[in-house]
Amino acid sequence: MRDQAQDRKIVLVTRRTRLQELVARYNTVEQARFQAEHLGMDFEDFLLEDATYRAAVASVERTLRAHGRLQPLDRGFLPNFLFPPDCTVVVLGQDGLVANTLKYLDAQPVIAINPDPARFDGVLLPFAPETLPTLLPDVWRGQRPIREISMARARLTDGQELLAVNDFFIGARSHVSARYELAQGDRHERQSSSGVIVSTGLGSTGWLRSVLTGATAVAGGRPSKHTQALREHGFAWDARQLVFSVREPFPSRWSQAALVFGEIDPATPLRIRSLMPDGGVIFSDGIESDGLEFRSGMEATIDLADKRGRLLQ
Repeated sequence: MRDQAQDRKIVLVTRRTRLQELVARYNTVEQARFQAEHLGMDFEDFLLEDATYRAAVASVERTLRAHGRLQPLDRGFLPNFLFPPDCTVVVLGQDGLVANTLKYLDAQPVIAINPDPARFDGVLLPFAPETLPTLLPDVWRGQRPIREISMARARLTDGQELLAVNDFFIGARSHVSARYELAQGDRHERQSSSGVIVSTGLGSTGWLRSVLTGATAVAGGRPSKHTQALREHGFAWDARQLVFSVREPFPSRWSQAALVFGEIDPATPLRIRSLMPDGGVIFSDGIESDGLEFRSGMEATIDLADKRGRLLQ
């Protein structure tokens, strides 16, 4: 009788630690130590984090190899990796790694593991390495609940697309003002600002909360009930809506500042036309290196993605 474990495909997504990043940049641990301590950093903490993460990787790999055919995958290869449609994906934290992985999946469920609970809060990391042996049999039997996560989509007029699990930033790469035309429904404005943030439900307690908190303080601490609820609680991870907010809009003879905050749903996408000859960008989830160039004349439509993330609970 064929062993079922041999038919199971498991992909384990990991990342490089801060120590590994430093060693890759400076070639040796000694040089990495010198650079970190020269900048006033606690290098012993780098070593502890690295040791803890490596131990978690080793533990998780041992367990997964006993339950299926394991494919380790570094986060750097995510954009070019084709996930088998029937595979189970295991992500060994932090939260940002889970969010980045979900964008490249097509309905495959994710087991998200917190490698270092003393260091990471792990909003998206419900499991610990030691829970895997008892968790996996429930997963194979389909007995674990799945939490769906709505994603945002940016579509450019040249056919390029980008997904966001937490949020989009649309603006300029540097600290110069972003110039663009913003439209939703029958409302239309030419704007100059520090950029536009579009948040999903999952990201609504992150960057969006920061933007709303700053705006509330500037306005004298008198938010509307709706804005206060968003700032304090965000909105549901699986909500079929997005929220956009314009950062530091500047009213002038050339630009307006009335269409600066609102909701996006399937019936009311947000359209943005770049007026930036160069330096315009759209990136998601804080990863500018994976962003799209957004030059003059290009138009982006921001709406809800058909694809949703699926996180095992």
